[in-house]
Order: sequence, then structure tokens, then C-alpha cells
Amino acid sequence: MDLDELNNPRRRELMRVAGAATLTGIAASAMAVAAPAVAQGPASTSTARNRGAVGARLQGVQHFGVTVQNMDRAFEFYTQVLGGTEIMRDGDFQGDVIHNTLLLTEELEAKRRKVNPRTLGVPDLRGGAQRLDVRFVQFDNVVIELLQYRDSNQPQGSGASFAPPHEHTSPAFPKSMHICFYVRDDVDFNQFIHDLEEESARRGMDNVRANRIVAAGSEQERKQAPLDTLTNRITSGKSDGWSLIYAKGPEGEQLEFVQVRGQAKQVFGDAYETRRRAK
Repeated sequence: MDLDELNNPRRRELMRVAGAATLTGIAASAMAVAAPAVAQGPASTSTARNRGAVGARLQGVQHFGVTVQNMDRAFEFYTQVLGGTEIMRDGDFQGDVIHNTLLLTEELEAKRRKVNPRTLGVPDLRGGAQRLDVRFVQFDNVVIELLQYRDSNQPQGSGASFAPPHEHTSPAFPKSMHICFYVRDDVDFNQFIHDLEEESARRGMDNVRANRIVAAGSEQERKQAPLDTLTNRITSGKSDGWSLIYAKGPEGEQLEFVQVRGQAKQVFGDAYETRRRAK
């Protein structure tokens, strides 16, 4: 693919707006992650907005990104196991523009430390030694972007990645992030978690593992825990009605699954309506 084409502003714009259809479905969710887009007003309104608070210039969350070790495996999990729909895929990104856009801060940190940027996990997109591939997956109210950095001689999809995964997987580490999925109100949460692990294992993704609400001394004990220990159900306070469990995805990424009913659903619904009216 031609370098000029990869750095074409229109291509960058396509990536920026991928999944914009999520915004139309957000209002139907009691825990919507974004407010509806504001209709285009007169020039004076636009001018006022551009001079106003930074937060008032947003129209919501566009996507969450996960850098993966194996693109094909991650894509299979998010589409065939969790049921997302592919929006688009693109790849082989390289060159000065994309390198500076994504990696300038890390590169400057390497210079400050007087070390080779590669030792800090900075791939060489500038020179093309490494390339970036992306795939966008649509869910009802959010888009997930899968990213893979690979050496230029590696094939797209299942080729080896540029860097190993983080050694620290605990969500307690600052800068850790997670993706949270809704479970429908009428679904048996415990059975869902059980089937998630079973389906993932059937596909060879044995590292897709959900926590339990009881302690386990071994992986075998975790697996053998009773079905009713797969869900943490909160039954008091403003979070009453919130059910959750943490799980690891196939790339070691931190996932959360929640069911939001009762008081918790009302709290989030009221907050959304308050924000919507304020717009």
C-alpha cells in the first residue's frame, strides 16, 4: 500500500468516525455512555461552544481500544463469542505522521532517559520496521478497536506482535483500564459466565477466565466453584441491583460484565436524563 495513501487525511478521518452509528442507539440505554449529538446550530452557537468548557465540546465516547497479541484470536472472541459486528479493518500503517500521532510522547520519554525507544516498547512506525493494523467491532452502545503492532515481515492477523504483553495484569495498577459489557436484564448471569468460559475454551481460548466471589487455592478450585459463586450481586445502597464479575479476555485484557437493575438502573437513568436535559 502506498505511503501517501496511508497518511491521507481522509483515511485518518475514516478511522476517527468509524462506528459513529453507536451514538444513535445510546439513548435507549439506561446507562448510556454518551449524550446525543447536538444538532448543528447557527455560527454564533458554534463560536460560543468553541470558546466554552472543553467537556461541552464532546458528544460522547467513540470507542475503547485494546492492543492485542494475536489479532485473529481477539477478533474471533469479540465477534463470534461476544457477538460484536465488524465495522471495518485497515492496516499496514507506517510513516512519520502516524508514528508521531501515536508515539511521540513515549519517544520523547526514551530520549529523556537516553535509552533506545524499543526498550520502552516504542515500535518504529516512522521507518516502517513495524506496522499497525486495526479492526473496529460494533456493539449496541459502544465500539471496540483492536490494534496490533507487528514487525513488517509478519503477516497481518495471526503474525507475531512487536512486543510482549504487560507482565502486570492486576486491575489495581494505575493506568490499567477495562472494558465493561452489559448483560441483558432477563439473562441468568451465573449461567452466562459459565457459558462464556466454556465457549472460549472450546475455541482454544483457555485464558478466558472469570473470577469467583469465593477464594480459590488453585485453578482447579476456581473451576469447580459452584455456579452461584460466579456473580457478585449488590443488594444495598445506590448500587442495589448491580451484578458484576471481572474476567480476563483472550489477550489478558481486563473485562467486566454487569447486569444493572433496580435502584442502580434508576440512578444511572436519572443521571443520564439530567445530562441530556442540560444539553
